[in-house]
Amino acid sequence: MYINKKAVQFLYWVITGIFVFLFIFLLVKLFPFYGAVFSFLWYLLAPFLIACLIAYLLHPIVCKLHELGMPKSIAILLIYLIFFGGGTYLVYQFYPTFLLQLRDLNEHLPDLVNMYETIIYQVYESTSLLPETVHEKIDQVITKVETDIEQFIGKIIGAITKIFDIIIWITVIPVLVFYFLKDYDHIKEYMKRFIPNQYLPEGSKLVHAVNESLGGYIRGQLIVSFFVGLVTYAVFQILELKYALLLGIIMGLTNIIPYFGPIIGAIPVIAIAITVSGKMVIYALIAIFAIQLIEGNFLAPYIVGKTTELHPVVIIFILLLGGQLGGVIGMILAVPFVTIMKVIIKHVSIMRSH
Repeated sequence: MYINKKAVQFLYWVITGIFVFLFIFLLVKLFPFYGAVFSFLWYLLAPFLIACLIAYLLHPIVCKLHELGMPKSIAILLIYLIFFGGGTYLVYQFYPTFLLQLRDLNEHLPDLVNMYETIIYQVYESTSLLPETVHEKIDQVITKVETDIEQFIGKIIGAITKIFDIIIWITVIPVLVFYFLKDYDHIKEYMKRFIPNQYLPEGSKLVHAVNESLGGYIRGQLIVSFFVGLVTYAVFQILELKYALLLGIIMGLTNIIPYFGPIIGAIPVIAIAITVSGKMVIYALIAIFAIQLIEGNFLAPYIVGKTTELHPVVIIFILLLGGQLGGVIGMILAVPFVTIMKVIIKHVSIMRSH
């Protein structure tokens, strides 16, 4: 009896995909039952995970300086001081302003809501010929948006004002990063002990492939997003738009999400600009468009490049899926996760063919 190997492989991947989807679906549905456990583990492990990520991003720079003749210990100390020294300076300069703007926005939120209601009432009058059901739907959407904004701002303020947690993180993370950078090679050798000897060559190739594909993408996205946030803040300061720092940070963070990020980031900008004047909305939109034009045509192609090698249609699909499963965080993690899975599947397929 002849069995088509390609058909069997296709069936295998379909069944695997179904099981993975069901597993993720069950995780999402059962989250309230184990949410407290994950919350505890997050607060416990978050400093280590963040320190690992920072060390992972900084290690290639340390290696590059070492290749140029600088002693590794000096290279680590230099990069460490530049990164955390610059980060500390930025926090020192902008954190009080950021917190002030956030609190001011929270206090003036009722006034902004009243202003929006006035604008909406004017829109109602100009669209009185539309069916009443359309107006009811608009009311429901507006009420939901207002509630979500209030809850979002409240959560941010609650998270930022947890001074004790912040002090612990600020104290612990730099120390962890220093030791991770210092003992990077030792940690790598130690991790190899958990891999059987017969799988070491292939495992090293897989890790190298993931690093090549994912590392460049993450570093590039962070650099580009930092540029977008900084330039947006500077432009909004020139335009004298309220909450310029807050909006610049939002634009920078949301820019990490491909395609949808600039749109998500533009929503709060328009919401603030419309309270000033229609002219300010136009200026803000022109500024966002110009910054995204520079980012999309000049910065991203050279800094990020095509490290993921994913088709735009695939990226949009996984972003929508990530958004459904985990909201904005899901959208941020979607592309890196799929990139890792793509490299693993490709590597496994090559191994099977040999």
